[in-house]
Amino acid sequence: MGKQKCPECEECLPAWLAAFGDLMSLLLCFFVLLLSMSSMDAKKISEAIGSLSGAMSVLEGGTKTEISKQRIQESTPIESRDETSEIVNRVQQAAGDANEMMEQTKGPAITVEEAQEGFVIELPAALLFKPGSATIENQDALLFLKRVALIIEELPNDMQVSVQGHTDDSGPGRDSPFKDNWELSSARAISVLHELILDGVAPNRISAAGYGEYQPVATNATKSGREKNRRVELHFYGKKNQEGAKTTTSVLDKAAAK
Repeated sequence: MGKQKCPECEECLPAWLAAFGDLMSLLLCFFVLLLSMSSMDAKKISEAIGSLSGAMSVLEGGTKTEISKQRIQESTPIESRDETSEIVNRVQQAAGDANEMMEQTKGPAITVEEAQEGFVIELPAALLFKPGSATIENQDALLFLKRVALIIEELPNDMQVSVQGHTDDSGPGRDSPFKDNWELSSARAISVLHELILDGVAPNRISAAGYGEYQPVATNATKSGREKNRRVELHFYGKKNQEGAKTTTSVLDKAAAK
């Protein structure tokens, strides 16, 4: 029995190896293209490595991370005014409910706007008073003020309320007990103040002022403009720091020193 001859080896590469090499070349080109289209940020890479070393404590540097404080602040979601924003949403909901109940009254509606130090509720005078009067007779408006009073009780203790009365440029009228717009706007602001105090607002957190016709928000040349100007505003703002005012020398003190 003769010895079997070994099959002769192929001189060139096997077909599978050539296909595998082509596949690897294509993959390499693909990743090179991805790398060329992406932007590398060395700072971000170093911060990522530092973060990984701090989290796993396996790379050089131990628990030390390289993440900058600024990037931590940027990545931390900022809560928008927390309590105040929630309160504003509740006031807007209450204003919407009151406007729906008073739909039959044609004219400006109750509005709520955020301000730099807090927020402002604008109450059209037509929803609160009769022409030339400072007596609140609208029951829906009284219910709204009760809701506002309940909300004020939940505000931070340093939040103050300023009630500001405004009129148009026409006088109170012959039948009005008030001789001019100064008296009318002040009396209307005080009426709202008294109602809020009766509803539970602490007197030391609220104040009232009358501005007459001298701070209009619209023209007095039209009926709709005059309606917008006849209003009572509730300004909610943080109590200013009084310590700085005590230490600062006033103009009168400086004049006396001279």
